[in-house]
Amino acid sequence: MSSLSALVKELRGKTGAGILDCQKALQDTENNVEKAIDLLRQKGLAAAQKKAGRETKEGIISSYIHSGSKIGVLIEVNCETDFVARNEEFQAFVKEVALQIAASHPLYIKREDVPADLIEREKNIYLAQIKESGKPEASWEKIIKGKLEKYFQEQCLLEQGFIKDPSISIQDLLSQKIAKLGENLTISRFTRYQLGQD
Repeated sequence: MSSLSALVKELRGKTGAGILDCQKALQDTENNVEKAIDLLRQKGLAAAQKKAGRETKEGIISSYIHSGSKIGVLIEVNCETDFVARNEEFQAFVKEVALQIAASHPLYIKREDVPADLIEREKNIYLAQIKESGKPEASWEKIIKGKLEKYFQEQCLLEQGFIKDPSISIQDLLSQKIAKLGENLTISRFTRYQLGQD
């Protein structure tokens, strides 16, 4: 295998992008894999943003039951056409997101879904912790903002690091799939069950 082929294979493994896209990205970045990943992510995000307004009425409802049958997830992911809904890659993506939910236990899909009163409560808790720690008042706002960002990254599915590749978020993974499948995709809703918990 030539070195270029090895780089393309590595890049495809990390991004899921097509061979031609990987070759072009490597060419544009002088075979720098990390820069090529950034370039493909930027293109994927741009492609996803172009398709973001499109209506998604098709899709699938899928499930994942963790080994031992103590954790289960039901998830609905939508796309634009039945053709993509039946695509193996789309279905594999939905399974990966269900696995992510089982493992990482997000409470919301995106930060806009978090109730305002809950955000206010979190801020008040952080403020009390900061005052207790004796940090200077000038730094409080910045510290609270940082803690709130961390809260969103832990509790909101789209902001979580992908469990199979923490260098990308679920939003990044979604954008990659939108770019690759050529349709807008939306994670509409999910429910996570854990034995003995409400």
